[in-house]
Amino acid sequence: MAPLRFSANLSWLFPELPGLPARVRAAGSSGFEAVEVAWPYAETPEALARAAREAGLRLVLINTPPGDQEKGEMGLGAVPGRQAAFREGLEQAVRSGHCLMGRKLSVPCKGAVARGGLVYLAAFLRLDMIHLMAGRVPQGADRIAVKAEMEAVFLENLRHAAGVLAQEDLVGLLEPINTRITDPQYFLDTPQQAAAILQKVGRPNLQLQMDIFHWQIMDGNLTGNIREFLPIVGHVQVAQVPGRGEPSSPGELNFPYLFQLLEDEGYKGFVGCEYQPRGDTVEGLSWLRSYWDRRGHPEAGQ
Repeated sequence: MAPLRFSANLSWLFPELPGLPARVRAAGSSGFEAVEVAWPYAETPEALARAAREAGLRLVLINTPPGDQEKGEMGLGAVPGRQAAFREGLEQAVRSGHCLMGRKLSVPCKGAVARGGLVYLAAFLRLDMIHLMAGRVPQGADRIAVKAEMEAVFLENLRHAAGVLAQEDLVGLLEPINTRITDPQYFLDTPQQAAAILQKVGRPNLQLQMDIFHWQIMDGNLTGNIREFLPIVGHVQVAQVPGRGEPSSPGELNFPYLFQLLEDEGYKGFVGCEYQPRGDTVEGLSWLRSYWDRRGHPEAGQ
């Protein structure tokens, strides 16, 4: 069994460092071969490009734009009346992938800069996946009353996204986010709900994003759920419960067991480190260095 591969979520790790370029360099020097960034839109392109070239990192995941955060939006995929904005955001994210992989554009890469500063992503080695954020139940609406309408909107948008992403050899991900602690209004909150939607869409380039933190809070039964849903999982993320710290921090989850389970079940994707370091990020990576010492460090590009 091959060892797991880990990616550093730079929206969470290395908060002690100012800006993404410094975090990219830190991720590379810490042994990561890949990074993920939620919304990497506000950085100086030249500085990030230089850091990425030096680190030789692969970018495995970005999110579609959140929408109007001042109005409380956190993704648009299932939000009624925002279909055009979702498609525009998807276009923006895909355009970043074009720039990233050096493909020719009908719209120049500098257009991505004008709409989000994405041209610097061309410095990374490749882009694999885009998280298609579902969004929140509208303020004041009853979740049960609007569920059918929001699911219909989500299905419509996902079918459109699957076609767009297939042309670019990209995978779209659906991530359930817990509504007990993190985001009470988020529409997509359990793996069962996400899997049912994926089945209805029926497109192979749409997969499930398994954030173990959210899954534990909403449903527990991690062994059963991992075994059931892993065949449709494209990406995994980890953090301890309930504090959302390092896997080695005190909490409910036995990560050596979970990592072994993922290996035993044949998981081949990346495991994203999406947690809040309790102190210095590099010192807090002792759990990962111990894993590499025990299982070996995957060769870059595997």
